[in-house]
Amino acid sequence: MSVVIKSPDELERMRQSGRINAEVRAVLHDAVRPGVTGLELDAIARREIAARGAEPTFPGYAPGGRPPYPGAICFSVNEELVHGIPGDRVLREGDIVSIDLGVTYRGFVSDAAFTVAVGGASSRAEHLMRTTEAALESGIHAARAGARIGDIAHAIGSCANGYGIIAEYGGHGVGRKMHEEPHVPNRGLPGRGLRLKPGMVLALEPMFCSGRPATKELADRWTVVMEDGGLSAHFEETVAITDDEPEVFTRIA
Repeated sequence: MSVVIKSPDELERMRQSGRINAEVRAVLHDAVRPGVTGLELDAIARREIAARGAEPTFPGYAPGGRPPYPGAICFSVNEELVHGIPGDRVLREGDIVSIDLGVTYRGFVSDAAFTVAVGGASSRAEHLMRTTEAALESGIHAARAGARIGDIAHAIGSCANGYGIIAEYGGHGVGRKMHEEPHVPNRGLPGRGLRLKPGMVLALEPMFCSGRPATKELADRWTVVMEDGGLSAHFEETVAITDDEPEVFTRIA
């Protein structure tokens, strides 16, 4: 089950984890340019996280018998949907890159991601990214006490605007561990699923693609790509359910 924040100390640790995540993502966003590699961005993330007294969450993560994940970031380019391993691949003008970042601060995990164009991008790619980002905003707006997981899923999926919705992947509970229950699909029926309660923390992460939403996992057992080679976009924030408006931990106020 998703972590439930029960005390002011836990709330502050979760907020600080999210704040660090937001600050480091802002640095990474500004560092994306033609000629930079995934390894260079990974090194920036490690340095910036350490400077803030936290740890990267992803290194060593090995669910389901997978090899331990080596990076501090997930670095996924163009047709790569998620979980791309940072390496020597050089970003080029016109690419789009998704960067996913996990931060652990005093036992609490925040998880967030963005997709950005490298230099300029085609109008098609820009529209895909903006649509996926708008779906995240819609999902956040639906994340309210008394609503259900299906309300979030429906809000996200209703924004797809003709793009493919990746069914196999979605959001999740987050807090003391990176992946906790419940799963939060990126499409679904309103009024269905777990009821949301104040204190619950969810990572919402819509993923849309320009072509067919079929994916495959590469031989590294991590990198997920679109089978048809189409573009994909991925946005994510860590969000707390409150008695009022949802609180986005992974944004700088």
